[in-house]
Amino acid sequence: MRWEGQKVTAAADDGALPGLALAGLVRSVRTPEFAGVTFHEVVCKSALNKVPAASSMPFRWTINPSRGCLHACVYCYARTTHEYLDLDAGKDFETQIIVKINLVEVLRAELARPSWRREHVALGTNTDPYQRSEGRYRLMPGVIEALAASGTPFSILTKGTLLRRDLPLLVEAARSVPVSVAVSLAVLDPALQASVEPGTPTARARLELIRAVRDAGLPCRVLVAPVMPWLTDSPEQLDALLGALEAAGATGAVVMPMHLRGSVKGWFLGWLAAERPELVGRYRRLYGRGAYVPTQYKDWLAARAGPLLRAHGFGGDGEHWPDGAVPAEGPEMGQLTLF
Repeated sequence: MRWEGQKVTAAADDGALPGLALAGLVRSVRTPEFAGVTFHEVVCKSALNKVPAASSMPFRWTINPSRGCLHACVYCYARTTHEYLDLDAGKDFETQIIVKINLVEVLRAELARPSWRREHVALGTNTDPYQRSEGRYRLMPGVIEALAASGTPFSILTKGTLLRRDLPLLVEAARSVPVSVAVSLAVLDPALQASVEPGTPTARARLELIRAVRDAGLPCRVLVAPVMPWLTDSPEQLDALLGALEAAGATGAVVMPMHLRGSVKGWFLGWLAAERPELVGRYRRLYGRGAYVPTQYKDWLAARAGPLLRAHGFGGDGEHWPDGAVPAEGPEMGQLTLF
């Protein structure tokens, strides 16, 4: 879905910003509540996105209520998808947010089709469905209700504590269909978290979210990713994080190393040069010209994390996630249909 034309497709209010045009654009809006951010409100033709058949993902369908993310995680693999819109993977990804305002209505129509087979649907595979803008647009309650009413199992992966608002809906949905909730948390140090994930809730807030999910009677697994070499991969750091997850009541954990695809590598290395310049050379050698850590590092991390996972009650090596709640790392992630 690319920028098309130069005309707003519907009458806009005083906050509209003419001149940018997306297919289906209704209006572009700025609000004091989100300083420096522009929301591009679009009408979509489809809500359910089919994952390519060749993908190794453990699910075949996704829903993306928005594109771009206010979490502003420096390492985020989804940044490059903004380039499909002729926007950049840096500041534009954090400040030009596309929101599908008719998502719920379209989703209900698609789920009502006789051809819909009620396959598992994953949310949070690209940008977070509970980023702060969800407080403004409130799309997720309708999504949850539509999926549950249609008998469709689903999973949610998020860093957003706004999920707590919808816990009663998720508990109700779980009475009808399998529901999986997972929280992403990989940085326990407050200063590092604020620097590398400046728009996310704190680690403490996400630990409280895990407790709230568990208190509501739902399982809650944790994606410990991305693990950043020399920044979050020491035994002490991993042990402290997994211990905090155990104390919060997490029911599972998976540990994955960071990958840096396309222009995300340059964006991350720019941050690293400013914050930890002594590590830039190490990162260039470790990642070389590719997006992924060498097999040796991946195996080393698994060997380090495995005993810690078991010590904190999370089973084996943390690489198996049976119900598809968490996307696997790999090239296929970039192939997901977003619009």
